[in-house]
Amino acid sequence: MFQNNKLEIACFNLESALIAQENGADRVELCVEMNLGGITPSLQLIKEARKKLSIDLYVMIRPRGGNFVYSEEEFKIMKNQISEIKKLNVNGFVFGILNSDNTINLVKNIELVELANPFPCTFHKAFDEVVNPFEALEELIECGFQTILTSGNAPNVNKGINQLERLVEKAIDKINIMPGGSLRSSNLNEIKQKTKANFFHSSAITDATEIANPIEIQKLKSILNA
Repeated sequence: MFQNNKLEIACFNLESALIAQENGADRVELCVEMNLGGITPSLQLIKEARKKLSIDLYVMIRPRGGNFVYSEEEFKIMKNQISEIKKLNVNGFVFGILNSDNTINLVKNIELVELANPFPCTFHKAFDEVVNPFEALEELIECGFQTILTSGNAPNVNKGINQLERLVEKAIDKINIMPGGSLRSSNLNEIKQKTKANFFHSSAITDATEIANPIEIQKLKSILNA
């Protein structure tokens, strides 16, 4: 679905988002609280990011860390967040809701995708917890998602590389499979060659901070453009 290889940087603060843009990233996934795996950023942070970014800005909709099974109250919060953030001229949303048995919650995901319309939606790494990935893949196409962020149903892209290859083959021309999860310049070329994916996701963080490394982003883009 994408002709050229593209790079999304997961950013947990405005500084990283600006570094991502300045060093060639194609898209920012904005969230906060890296220790929780990312949750929804404040409206103020989104506004500041939108003001300073010309590249695409996707926002995570996740009310808390932990699992991806949400109460009715949490689901209401997610709906309210999408409604408010739609007004801020973002480019897309990132979320994912599972049932307690780790299957895709079709009803709630469809409701959020429809609420987010016309903005495209990515189903995030909740996908790596599903029981039947290939059934889930078809269901997410049915829900209207445009992209699935996944490490191939494994702890990281290195361990999930064979599954990522299968997912990309299965998904071709229907939905984008975006490898992510410990993706770095050190393993990107292998992941790129093996999976034949064309959109990749990395935080580009190479130290103990929450700040993206500009040199790492440059390396990632160089590999993708090679």
